[in-house]
Amino acid sequence: MSNQEITTNQPVRSRFAPSPTGFVHVGNFRTALFAYLFARHHGGTAILRIEDTDQSRKIDGAVENLLSVMKTLGIEFDEGPRLTGDHQLEYRGAHGPYVQSQRLELYKEHAQKLVTLKKAYYCFCTQERLEELRKEQTALKKPPMYDRHCRNLSEDEVSSKLADNPNAVIRQAIPEEGQTIVHDLVYGDIIYKHEILDDQVLLKSDGFPTYHLAVVVDDHYMEITHVIRGEDWIPSTPKHLLLFEAFGWDKPQFAHLPLITNPDKTKLSKRQGDVAVEDFLQKGYLPEALVNFVAFLGWNPKTEQEVFSMQELIEQFDLVKVNKSGAVLDLHKLDWMNGMYIRQTNEDRLLELLKPYLVEQGIKLEDYPEQFLQAVVKIEKERLKNLSQIKEDTQFYFAEPEYDPEIVIWKKADRLDAVAKLTALVEKLSALDVEDFVAEKLEAIIKEWIGEQGFDTGNVLWPMRVALTGLAKSPSPFEVAGCLVLNGGKENVINRLNKAINLLS
Repeated sequence: MSNQEITTNQPVRSRFAPSPTGFVHVGNFRTALFAYLFARHHGGTAILRIEDTDQSRKIDGAVENLLSVMKTLGIEFDEGPRLTGDHQLEYRGAHGPYVQSQRLELYKEHAQKLVTLKKAYYCFCTQERLEELRKEQTALKKPPMYDRHCRNLSEDEVSSKLADNPNAVIRQAIPEEGQTIVHDLVYGDIIYKHEILDDQVLLKSDGFPTYHLAVVVDDHYMEITHVIRGEDWIPSTPKHLLLFEAFGWDKPQFAHLPLITNPDKTKLSKRQGDVAVEDFLQKGYLPEALVNFVAFLGWNPKTEQEVFSMQELIEQFDLVKVNKSGAVLDLHKLDWMNGMYIRQTNEDRLLELLKPYLVEQGIKLEDYPEQFLQAVVKIEKERLKNLSQIKEDTQFYFAEPEYDPEIVIWKKADRLDAVAKLTALVEKLSALDVEDFVAEKLEAIIKEWIGEQGFDTGNVLWPMRVALTGLAKSPSPFEVAGCLVLNGGKENVINRLNKAINLLS
């Protein structure tokens, strides 16, 4: 069975269960998004659970950061932690606590229950013995697995050892024969022979559970119907299924998502900040574009449509449409998609989004007319791939540019010709009214004038554009001139042309 959604009589309850270890990796966000879309598509419940049993990796403020990012991206969970207006954590839902470190007694109780059921056992092996075992297995080119040294201790031996070591770990007792079949909603049936499964630790000596025990206990008591997570958890799933069976609990359905890779098919790094959602947002990728882009990492709606709103994603999302093959993080595609969203964004809203980046550039916004700033946005929005690009090559709007005068000269002309054309242009522009400095109107006037004078178009428009912007590549000179007159009148245009003439003379 592959890509077949198994029906359930229960209302859908899916969860996102991250560890509070730092920034939100794009892979974690995809898991959250898919779990959220699946729950919303089926009219179910989306749950956030914090898996902080590995206290050594926990980072203060990580949960608050996660919730802030999710809210920015338009994802709000029905149960679990959320941020109040004053950025404090609060919890909602009837299946809490939603933080694993607050559920330790529950895990301990269930680990001991497994021992009673003979589905788990105490292990007293020292770290030194386990390390030596691992070295021997590696030397023999065997997979490192526990050798079940403590599995068959008598009850008296266990009692005696517990008296000396009351904090012994508890290991899962994997059946020594047989097999477990993982019915995966994406990958189909995957068969695991029990002989290759390790007797993993369920409860550590510090009283904290491992992921394997905690996730099963939590998914049961939180009534999770569908577990959606990365494919790297597939090998753990048969062990989890055996735990559900050991407790006599109903099993959730599992859907594992393909890995996200770089374009060269290498696995994405999980180093903080490497591919963090926060980084994309800071660079000026719009939240709705990021959601749309990430939704396509492993999912295909089977239509020609590529730009989706959140509501459209909810309506279309189906696990049947999740691919098995790796999802490529194509940043060129993200740039394209983000550019589409930028161009569709209302210019008033876009200006507000761009203002922080202009301030970073050192622009004192209060010194410039709002109409001028709106004109800058109108020109640049067609060229932007992300909002932070407004900081690149836009200084010329706000101050006369510095440049090598040689770039003012058109390739088919020389210095004298450039001076002559700019001088004639200054005379023409000086005679115009400021109302003529509207891009479309100015273009018609100047091109008609060029024709009347018998000038070569490039000999006029190239030096005009470079004189205004100081750049070899920039928007059209008519757009720039129309923008500049809104901040200082037509003298702002003529002064720049005269500066170029002086540099070339």
